[in-house]
Parts: sequence; structure tokens; C-alpha cells
Amino acid sequence: MVTADIVLSRLPAGSKKQAFHQIADAAAALCDATADSIFDALLMRERLGTTGIGGGVAIPHIRLDGIDKLYGVMAQLEAPVDFDAIDGQPVDIIFMLVAPAESKTTQHLKALAQVSRFLKDAENCKNLRSAECRDSLTEFLLQKLGQSAA
Repeated sequence: MVTADIVLSRLPAGSKKQAFHQIADAAAALCDATADSIFDALLMRERLGTTGIGGGVAIPHIRLDGIDKLYGVMAQLEAPVDFDAIDGQPVDIIFMLVAPAESKTTQHLKALAQVSRFLKDAENCKNLRSAECRDSLTEFLLQKLGQSAA
């Protein structure tokens, strides 16, 4: 089961890089990694191809040395940003997955598939976009995913 270990509401990012910086900063302590290492991994992953899956959603996913489990960071952006998404639309919902570098590929792929299914549901995305604060986002994630969103 994927968890949203960090939930960021109304993130004021003006670009994909700014969003990545802010998400990396928030995730650094949680993952016991540096913000720079997370940010650099995000940029390297995007160079392989966009993680913007369409419909205003992106699911960046990275692997890092030195972490012991899978982490999830849900970010709702204040305004959509250009993300080079496959449908050309800007992104305002980002769910980042951080997996241990040595993790089994199947765990990482199963988590990615679960998040993708959840975020491809238009009603779920509508509810995420309409949430007014972090508590509302967290409550919705708990209700839909039955997880310990923080």
C-alpha cells in the first residue's frame, strides 16, 4: 500500500524545477537524504522522459541510496505549471515516489501502478484540486486509500 507520508497543499511553484525544489526540501528529512540528492534524482529521472502522465498529473519516481522503505509525497500546486506532460497540459497534482535504490523492482512498480490508477480517476483528481487545505487533502487520501497520510 502506498502512503502519502507528506502532503503539501497549495504549493506556490512557478515551474517544474521550483516544484521539485520544494518537494525535495519537504522530503529530505523524511527520507533521511539531502534535498539536493532528491532534486538531482528528480531531474535525472525527467531527462529519461516526462513523468507528466496527462490530465494535470505527474508521478515522478526515483530511487535513492540509503533509504529503507518506499515514501510518497503528495503535492497540490497553487497553480498549474508546464511539465512537458504527454498531453501537453500543465500539471497541478504531483505524487512523488521515493524508493530504496536496492529495492525489488516489483515493489516500486506496484506502487507506481497504484498511484497511477488512483490519479487517472477524474473524480479523485477533482477532489484533490478542490481541497482547500492540507487537512482536507489528508482526509481525502485517508478515505480513498485507507492509509496513514501525514
